[in-house]
Amino acid sequence: MYPIIRMTKELIKFYGAPKLAIDEVHVSNHICWPVDIDIFGELNNGRTLTLYDLGRLVMGYRMGLLAVNKANKWGMTMAGASVRYRHRVKMFQKFTMQSRALGRDDKFLYLQQTMWRGDIAVSSVLYRSAVTDKNGIVPTQKVADALGCPDWHPEMPEWVLNWIKAEDSRSWPPES
Repeated sequence: MYPIIRMTKELIKFYGAPKLAIDEVHVSNHICWPVDIDIFGELNNGRTLTLYDLGRLVMGYRMGLLAVNKANKWGMTMAGASVRYRHRVKMFQKFTMQSRALGRDDKFLYLQQTMWRGDIAVSSVLYRSAVTDKNGIVPTQKVADALGCPDWHPEMPEWVLNWIKAEDSRSWPPES
């Protein structure tokens, strides 16, 4: 079940928070609850991605992306992800999540999220995301214009460009 109570809590918590510029980091704090754990007593890998959803949702709200999407009848979709899990998060441990937009190409927004326990990065995910309408993918320039930052086109880190290149070389549809 999607953690609707947590999502509501996060939206209420950040309601009225300062607007976030598209290149700023959204920081949120969380706890690993019993419903989040796997049979080993640690944060489940699938639940990790669900919790990352909460960080992206509030980041999008604070950037004004949710309002822009609503005004234009746009949606959002994930078009790819690469996750690194490096350290365990045990039940009842607190962690901090950082969410940020890294850049864009013509079709996709690239987002990074990282969970931290103190100074230790426990996991990180790179997302390829698209804004959509009834005709398909909305060009990212149109999205940047709607957000009031038409010149936002930062140079992406080399590791992100390498990932994009690797994804572009991957066959689709996959071989059966």
